[in-house]
Amino acid sequence: MHSHQQAQRSTLDVQWRDLVQITPTEKAIELSLPIPWLFGSLCAYHFGYFGIGAVCSFFFFLTGLRLSHGAQHYSLGIPRRLQDGVLFGLSMLMLACMHALQTSHMHHHRHCLEDDDAEGSTARLSWWQAILAGPKFIWGLHATAWRLGSGLQRRWIVVELAAIIAVLVWAFTSPDLLALRCHVAAMIFGECLAGFFAVWTVHQGCEAHTIVARTQRGRWVNRLFYSMFYHAEHHLFPLVPSCHLSELSERIDKATLVYTTRQVIQFRQIQTLQPKAASTVLANERSHKLARRHSAVEPSRMVKAGNASGH
Repeated sequence: MHSHQQAQRSTLDVQWRDLVQITPTEKAIELSLPIPWLFGSLCAYHFGYFGIGAVCSFFFFLTGLRLSHGAQHYSLGIPRRLQDGVLFGLSMLMLACMHALQTSHMHHHRHCLEDDDAEGSTARLSWWQAILAGPKFIWGLHATAWRLGSGLQRRWIVVELAAIIAVLVWAFTSPDLLALRCHVAAMIFGECLAGFFAVWTVHQGCEAHTIVARTQRGRWVNRLFYSMFYHAEHHLFPLVPSCHLSELSERIDKATLVYTTRQVIQFRQIQTLQPKAASTVLANERSHKLARRHSAVEPSRMVKAGNASGH
């Protein structure tokens, strides 16, 4: 984890270690979340209900992201080898090498929103630029993972890529697999939107060394999006599994409301509930921005001064 995130976490009087452990029931629910949506989408496509199939594909992709994210952090509460197996299975189903995304995601946590953070790159774009950059973004994550990955991680990437190619060949060479072809098209579309939906929405407007991610309040919104918008909480305590992020958010809110000042969907100005804390963090962010601008401008002024003295 980035040292700044560690510093932020150390200042919070929040009990979180008890949230790392999950019950057998929670494990089963977490592992099975994408299954109904996958089954529903394939059935809908098979019988020609393409609109229903698209909705089911969206929620399969969303729950697949959640499950993959948990496995990437090895927070599913099962042996690591089984979590690697989960990543391999999701690679075939979601058509992206999940061990590659794991490698780039761990780098993202260590260097969140810094210049070499490939995963966080779309956060610096406008919303429409983040959408258009989608294909380049997902390719960039794989290229970054290959560059940064260990030998074992590279072997996983090769195996997962081979499995993805096999799925694609099977889908487009078998004439009776319309449902599978629709699923493949939906997953490719989803991967091309990942830079917007999975990154831009939760990081836009944030900067390194401040509050690096947004969060969300509102029970029904978080239920609809399977708790994927509790992103500030995740960056503070990445070992806490997704099923406990709601409880974690409540504990953080009792300690400070600073993190609620930036939400994915802002229904109300929560800053007014704790104006002093909110104004403090926003003032700190403004100071940080000014310091960065000053450090960027100062060298050029020194060069000009040196040139002037040389004349």
